[in-house]
Amino acid sequence: MNFKKGQVSDIIWIVLILLFLFTPIGFHARVQLMRLFSFAPNIENQESYEKLSNLNWELTSLDGEEYNLITSENNVIVINYWATWCPPCVAEMPSLMALHDDYGSKVKFIFLAKDDKEKVKSYLAKNNYEIPVLFEKTKSPKGLESSSLPTTYILDKRGNIILKEIGAADWNSKKVRELLDNLLLES
Repeated sequence: MNFKKGQVSDIIWIVLILLFLFTPIGFHARVQLMRLFSFAPNIENQESYEKLSNLNWELTSLDGEEYNLITSENNVIVINYWATWCPPCVAEMPSLMALHDDYGSKVKFIFLAKDDKEKVKSYLAKNNYEIPVLFEKTKSPKGLESSSLPTTYILDKRGNIILKEIGAADWNSKKVRELLDNLLLES
């Protein structure tokens, strides 16, 4: 079978697109592209702050320990919905890890996995991440529902949603650090 020059080029492009979309090589390429194009979340133009009316949200850890968000009342809270199979989630995880490493003793971080526990354990071990991963036991409070991954919320000490970001972002940015520092100073 003889192919013309244009046909060979088309076949090569189709194979490359299929590799990009449906293989682990493509997954890692998408992650790298998303890291390249992830910027700090838009903090200045956030919609009006929404106060959570209910912080009663039951969660469980990887080890099966029960946790309730209400125990984090009067703390600055970062909640990140993510999954191991989600390229934007994997892309933003290093910046979230850096933020967690610096603020983990002052800010309550909740990495809410929408994934299988064994896959999460494997992902964390493979990447040497030590983060507080939780799973929903009860439905999330109104205002914290999310069907998009990743979605990240920052709450102030009074339970106001200060920031909601859908999609990959650079969480280890000067803007985010300034926001957290200011929220921590509030009484």
